[in-house]
Amino acid sequence: MDDLNLNAYLDRIHWTGPLNQDLETLAALQLGHVSVIPFENLDVQLGHPIRLDLASLQNKLVDRRRGGYCFEKNSLLAAVLRKLGFRVTLREGRVRRGVTRLLPRTHLALQVDMAEGAFLVDGGFGADGPLGPVPLMGSVATYFRETSRVLQEGSLQVLQVLRGADWLDLYALEPGTPQSIDLEMANYYTSTHPDSRFVQVLTAQCARPEARWNLRNFELTVRDTNGEQTGIISPSNLLSLLRTRFGLEVPEGTRFRFQEV
Repeated sequence: MDDLNLNAYLDRIHWTGPLNQDLETLAALQLGHVSVIPFENLDVQLGHPIRLDLASLQNKLVDRRRGGYCFEKNSLLAAVLRKLGFRVTLREGRVRRGVTRLLPRTHLALQVDMAEGAFLVDGGFGADGPLGPVPLMGSVATYFRETSRVLQEGSLQVLQVLRGADWLDLYALEPGTPQSIDLEMANYYTSTHPDSRFVQVLTAQCARPEARWNLRNFELTVRDTNGEQTGIISPSNLLSLLRTRFGLEVPEGTRFRFQEV
């Protein structure tokens, strides 16, 4: 905790409200974290190592105004919540969104125990993640026109989002609490293995109350009150889009791993 500059973090997510240990504050912090700090894998695409120690996370996501993926974003959010006195448990999961096969445990989420019960808090699932805490006992939660729930499936807890009339699985939480070495191994696989989607595909994502943006290589999908639209951006506009839409400063001339394939 000594490496956490709480005031700098709160300034980063534009939060000036109270810091009470209640559900309202928890929801506000999660929304600020998700809305302001983008989900992105630029360092993976540039061949840079992903560090999970708190000093590195503070430097990258707060001081340098970068983003990260689940291991980075939720590790930082867990440190912040613990600093504020919340009871936080790390949870490991397998992504189900957009896949039909069993994937390794490459998602990190948080469980926060409150007087009202246990809640799933996730500041690191990109443009598909919930914008607020979701009860872990099956009750639905709606934030800004999007409804989520967690269902029990044997020993697993599955986060789902309502799309139209159908519930879509996002990921399944495994029972138990991962050790730090487990997260390091999963993070190393995610950031270096040639079969990892993060190694194969550049992504930058942002979820806000008014819209959600999801960039994958040159494909940009926007979901808002008008529905979902997908378009292809030109390679010459990639760096400009990363700066203007996602707030990611990238030097001119930067080329990413996916462009070299």
